[in-house]
Amino acid sequence: MKIAVTGKGGVGKTTFAATLARLYADEGRKVLAADVDPDANLGLALGFDEETLDSIVPITKMRKLVEERTGANEVNKFFKINPKVDDIPDTYSKEVNGVKLLVLGTVETGGGGCVCPEHVMLRRIINNLVIHRDDVVIMDMEAGLEHLGRGTTQSMDQFIVVIEPGARSVQTYKNVKRLADDLGVKQVRVVANKVRNVEDEEFVKAHIPAEDLLGFIHYNTEVIDADRQGKSPYDFSNTVKEEIAKIKNIIDKGL
Repeated sequence: MKIAVTGKGGVGKTTFAATLARLYADEGRKVLAADVDPDANLGLALGFDEETLDSIVPITKMRKLVEERTGANEVNKFFKINPKVDDIPDTYSKEVNGVKLLVLGTVETGGGGCVCPEHVMLRRIINNLVIHRDDVVIMDMEAGLEHLGRGTTQSMDQFIVVIEPGARSVQTYKNVKRLADDLGVKQVRVVANKVRNVEDEEFVKAHIPAEDLLGFIHYNTEVIDADRQGKSPYDFSNTVKEEIAKIKNIIDKGL
């Protein structure tokens, strides 16, 4: 099971990704959650304490490791495009509540993209997570899919875009769907979060094809309370947990 969760900042994709990961862990599954968002906060949503998270360095910021694996340094500008990465998930992940967290970080890209050692490492690690591991892998992505390639996406089970009931979120869904289509991925699904009422539900239904809509997560102040205290929403709100469990069941049936 390989799922990439994406969406605009602030829509709640990390809450969804973390809760989904913990639901799979509750079933006794091996779960690895990968944080590929530049605003990395998946760890808090999974239940790590801030002290532990402060000790984690994203893989793309581990300059010595990147140099060691790719062969690139200040003197040698040439580097391996297929560095060894299969040991990285187990070596550098930390576990809480049955979920392993791997903070990958991101690479600032400009123009046509970055062909640099850090970017090669990131792509290779994601490729390894998606193709070569038998864990449930849930990736908390940013809105773009630049770190994914055709070889990787062919093995993805789901792209899930978390949206709010609004035009900008719908536009993000359309952009992700276009990018995914460019990568050869046809199935992009949607979870609508922070839904307040029937009007919000009708707005989403009017703008998202029925076959792409996985379900709704309703606006819930308990999630805000969890965030304020730096806790996992999974431990604060049975309602959110139940709503995401229903979406998980739809995902599982679809596979």
